[in-house]
Amino acid sequence: MADILSLKESVLVYLDRSGGLKKLCENCKHFNGSQQIEAVYRFCIGVNPADVLELDPVLGDCVLHDPLKATALFQSVCFLAIKTLSLIEKIHMESQVNVILKFTHLPPFPEYTLDLSSFPRLCRPLRPVSMEGLVIAMTRVTKYTQGARFLCTDDDCPCSTGFHHIRVHAPGATESATVRNDFSCMMCSSQLKEDVKFRVLGDKQLVELIHFKALDVLRGHEQSSMRYQSVTLFLRDELCNSMRIGRYYRVLGIPAHVHQWPNITWSVEANSVQPWEPACDCNVSARFQELLKGTASSPWRFSAIVAHCFGLDVAPQGLYDTLKLSLLLSLVQTRIDEKDTFHNLDLLVVTTDTLILDRLMTYSLSLAYRGIRHQATGEMFACLSRDEHGAGTANIHAGSVLLATGGVCMLGDLSYYRKDKLDSIKSVMETRTLSVFIPGKKYGEDADQQLSFPVQCSFWAVTDSSHRSGRADCSALGTAEMGAVPAQLADAFGLVIECRDRVGEQALLAQTVHTLQHAVQSGKPHDPPCWEFSTQDYQELVAHAQGLQVELSPAAEKIIHGYYMASRRVRSQGHCVNMSVASIKLLISLAEAHCKLCLRTQVLEQDAVIAVLLCESSVSLKHGASALIIPPDPVFPCDLRDVDGLCKRDAALDELHQLILRFIYTNAPGADTYITEE
Repeated sequence: MADILSLKESVLVYLDRSGGLKKLCENCKHFNGSQQIEAVYRFCIGVNPADVLELDPVLGDCVLHDPLKATALFQSVCFLAIKTLSLIEKIHMESQVNVILKFTHLPPFPEYTLDLSSFPRLCRPLRPVSMEGLVIAMTRVTKYTQGARFLCTDDDCPCSTGFHHIRVHAPGATESATVRNDFSCMMCSSQLKEDVKFRVLGDKQLVELIHFKALDVLRGHEQSSMRYQSVTLFLRDELCNSMRIGRYYRVLGIPAHVHQWPNITWSVEANSVQPWEPACDCNVSARFQELLKGTASSPWRFSAIVAHCFGLDVAPQGLYDTLKLSLLLSLVQTRIDEKDTFHNLDLLVVTTDTLILDRLMTYSLSLAYRGIRHQATGEMFACLSRDEHGAGTANIHAGSVLLATGGVCMLGDLSYYRKDKLDSIKSVMETRTLSVFIPGKKYGEDADQQLSFPVQCSFWAVTDSSHRSGRADCSALGTAEMGAVPAQLADAFGLVIECRDRVGEQALLAQTVHTLQHAVQSGKPHDPPCWEFSTQDYQELVAHAQGLQVELSPAAEKIIHGYYMASRRVRSQGHCVNMSVASIKLLISLAEAHCKLCLRTQVLEQDAVIAVLLCESSVSLKHGASALIIPPDPVFPCDLRDVDGLCKRDAALDELHQLILRFIYTNAPGADTYITEE
């Protein structure tokens, strides 16, 4: 008894020092403002285990290893404070005080960490643990019973009135553990009946959490023998709607075995939820730092060599350099910033050889912050199932698009998609939202419901131009055959790249020799000597470039604005093509991405030139050429196998730079007032 009194005294001292008593008084004012008498009154109390251990080691051990006992101690002290200070006159029994301990953190030791890739399904003490993972499914918010009042059926029993029998939800308990019709009076053993008008309801939501490395099996690479199992979290009351599908979180919770005869399920009662991101190495390798110093004389050479030497395990040097650069720009630009704003760069590739490009895009997917290769047998958007934990509501499972949140979703060859699926993809890309319809009758609700989820990923896709799309023969000069892709869907992608082989049969022979050499002598370099970078070097480069904060220089802004105004005027008059605001967003996105890839923090005029060339090529492929006549592959007009090739490319880009300026002066009214002629 003396030990219990000592622990309660420590609880009181901790509440006084931490401000818990002051917060308790403020919460009581809220309950006093309501005229309704409830069975239980819920109070959330923040607990810092380190401070509790410093104050009283015995109490700290109780908080960390026997949270139910610790909750009872805090409940007793809070009830005593409420009655002593006359904070709530409607509370008569200690059982009416429902205390929830909210842990600020847990000790950083393995005993308090639960690894979702190897957690045990064994009986373990009911104590709080920390875990990190990815949300792959969640239910709608439903109701549960926080507390209920029961009365004895024997009118002569003192428990037939008052608040002697109060049932409160405990971690891991089912609804039937709180509300049932077979409870007995602890005084006379008569049957108890619930006073329904005193039932207190709260909100409940179920979330499925899985280890973040589980997404590695969806990148399209070789499958490992590792299998991951998701964990069901119970979010209650203020924690509801605190998690989103496709996001990473760190959760403090109490594992529990939920008994639902004849099954026993393992779940976690969430105590606190915080956004979390896996740690990654963002240091640029020494090889790239050396290359950056060696190419400092030109603002274009570093990104050119980075793209030229990229993916040599899939394609030989000199092929698909524009596509490689575009993939790297998309990887660098795809991110969610500190303000939760998403930045994306969608990419559609037009080709007659989808196999090699599919492999190249799959290889690039391994560099993404999060890469998902959509499988034909999988769900692209979201699917529904009935919850298996007693709620009976709809459980929303994430498809490839939601799982790729913050990263890239690779759709593959669009020629294999049905028209209705292509229309859905177009709608999602235009609105950047995903709607899920939940039929109420099927999932125990009175009315149907439609939920919307933000789509925050970049899309990569390939289309086979050899599949005729049925375009009229009078298509504008310069347009590319998009295969089975409708023109509206191609516009939704923003950046369209056509991979045409400049040297015809020589390119096919080079790819064939490259593939055979890698099949016979895997891992050995077969190309002429060049800069060699590993996949890890590229991963670190992309991760570092994504985190750079860049700003537009006045010169770059003038180039982008001038080109947009000139192109809008020329195309709207000559081809009836509307250059929307999305075009200027694409220009800015491309310029920023090229600046980041070059490891700079200010967008230069040369970055804007690359953005204009890529954007003009993309618009020409979709709507035909304009007055700005550029070569078929303007970003990589020559071979880059030696220094002479790099010098020729610099000279060609300088000429294109002047060509763009003349195009702006000619077609953008007033351009000469804000752009200095060179």
